[in-house]
Amino acid sequence: MTRSPSPLVIDGISKRYGDLTALDGMSFTVHPGEIYGFVGSNGAGKSTTMRIALGVIAADSGEVRLGDEPLTESSRRRIGYMPEERGLYPKEKIGTQLIYLARLHGVDKSSAENRTTGLLEQLGLSDRADDQLESLSLGNQQRVQLAAALVHDPDVLVLDEPFSGLDPVAVNVMSDILVERAESGVPVLFSSHQLDLVQRLCHRVGIIAAGRMRAEGTVDELRDTGEDTYEVHVDAPGDWWRTVPGATAVGDGGDTVTLLTLDPGSPATDQDILRAAMAAGPVHHFTRRRPDLSDLFQEVVKP
Repeated sequence: MTRSPSPLVIDGISKRYGDLTALDGMSFTVHPGEIYGFVGSNGAGKSTTMRIALGVIAADSGEVRLGDEPLTESSRRRIGYMPEERGLYPKEKIGTQLIYLARLHGVDKSSAENRTTGLLEQLGLSDRADDQLESLSLGNQQRVQLAAALVHDPDVLVLDEPFSGLDPVAVNVMSDILVERAESGVPVLFSSHQLDLVQRLCHRVGIIAAGRMRAEGTVDELRDTGEDTYEVHVDAPGDWWRTVPGATAVGDGGDTVTLLTLDPGSPATDQDILRAAMAAGPVHHFTRRRPDLSDLFQEVVKP
């Protein structure tokens, strides 16, 4: 499907609950065709941001826009929202309530039925359309919750912890759907504590703490801000690395395994570390470890 959607713009939103500052000037943009990972510890402000975007709660200041236009009750119908807490009817048939939700968004009956059938087939639930939601496993209930966010064919997707409780097969199914929607031009915003998935799926990532954006960029950009670690397995005394300018030992695995970093501004390179190791003794293993998103997250959010 060809789309011409607008970016989702979070512009300086703030929210307080008494003495608690839930959001403090939160700003970021999710562009059409982009999967944006929104990560932070519990209580950092992720769900509050999403609920403000959906109009569930009001911001104290700032605004949420689709392109240049502030969101209205009408334009919010263009958003597909998947809350962290399941919000469907446990005793209703799956197919019936998906059709009902599509109709609430203005979809005609025939299209609502076709979209429901297609989504349930794509999610591996085509044989469960007449089952009550509560009869499904928690993982399959999560799949239905995603179908509810997609059934009206939204122009924007906002998903709060969509991968929670899913087995690896279901994770792959949901990942493929998010990628498919992004490739059709939809801006996709999702929060997750599963940073390996965020690193694999997202074009850009925003890391928040205490209601503020602390780091933002592509995964590679964020990883480039971290410190590389060098793992060396060498048959030599543990202090052989002291001949390398700016090298610092950050851990060891016994007599033959050393973990090193290079101080900022050090003239040394990985090749200098390798040469020093080879001069000290037989080298059995040498590797450069780039920091992953989990390492960076812990560094960014620590007090």
